[in-house]
Amino acid sequence: MNPQAKLIFSTSLLLGTTITISSNHWMMAWTGLEINTLSILPLISKSHHPRAIEASTKYFLVQATASTLLLFSSMTNAWYTGQWDITQLSHPVSCILLTTAISMKLGLVPFHFWFPEVLQGSSLMTSLLLATMMKFPPTILLLLTSPSLNPTLLLMMAIASAALGGWMGLNQTQIRKIMAFSSISHLGWMTIILIYSPKLTLITFYLYSLTTAAIFCTLNCTNTLKLSTLMTAWSKIPALTAALMLTLLSLAGLPPLTGFLPKWLIIQELTKQGLTTAATTIALLSLLGLFFYLRLAYCATITLPPNSVNHMKQWQINKSINTLTSTLILLSIVLLPMSPTILTIP
Repeated sequence: MNPQAKLIFSTSLLLGTTITISSNHWMMAWTGLEINTLSILPLISKSHHPRAIEASTKYFLVQATASTLLLFSSMTNAWYTGQWDITQLSHPVSCILLTTAISMKLGLVPFHFWFPEVLQGSSLMTSLLLATMMKFPPTILLLLTSPSLNPTLLLMMAIASAALGGWMGLNQTQIRKIMAFSSISHLGWMTIILIYSPKLTLITFYLYSLTTAAIFCTLNCTNTLKLSTLMTAWSKIPALTAALMLTLLSLAGLPPLTGFLPKWLIIQELTKQGLTTAATTIALLSLLGLFFYLRLAYCATITLPPNSVNHMKQWQINKSINTLTSTLILLSIVLLPMSPTILTIP
């Protein structure tokens, strides 16, 4: 892609995100979401492969439908209450429509079908943007409207997302699809605590984005797209694949690592709110995700490739690890002792 065009699209992404998260009016928030959608489409389809064109078409159709629902929700609320303020969403029909629209944009169950296919058709760095940055503006809109949303509906969608993200990730061999179902599962954790502790939802999103960015940057360094290629990565860059194993276990939420912090705090908060059954259910469902994270870690560091592999051997590989990747890996592993500092951030 032309560097100037890439710069324009990247700047537009930042502009759309900034407009949405800083707006107080529904029309401005909708405008920012549309700028984001139009900016990411060329980045998805830049390889000109039929799979990439299909992914960009699916992404456009889903996001356009979700934006239409969001606009209709805000217009319905303005019609009945006379308010265009984002925080003044009070009409019941508008609340249901907004929940549906944001769920479509995020990929929450039952509106998740597009997300794994779009990630599979995109490059690794574009998949990183779709899994992290593109989810930030809809998450902020959910936070701003959280007092008006239906807690039971959000709880059901959150548990369904955690369950489906775990189940569907079990039999995948393509790493981008595994990361897509991982994203759906983590969205369940963010949604279940949204009404009770919005700050905790933001902390979960930040730490998830940090860990996911470390994993995608590592996969990009080793040019790894599927499990069979991941099995040969140990012989090329041993230190990086060992760090990848720890990062995957952190994303799974194992205790000594950074990813344990948000799950620990969410379960604690749900218990305080009297939702012990929901906390137990979502904790048990996270074991499904732990299984395929362990399988990825096993393939990356423990297995040796067979004598004959069914893909082209990569004779030349860049063995240098850039500063960004190493910093992201370090932060995604060792941030747990800093949890008191993280929790005091306003």
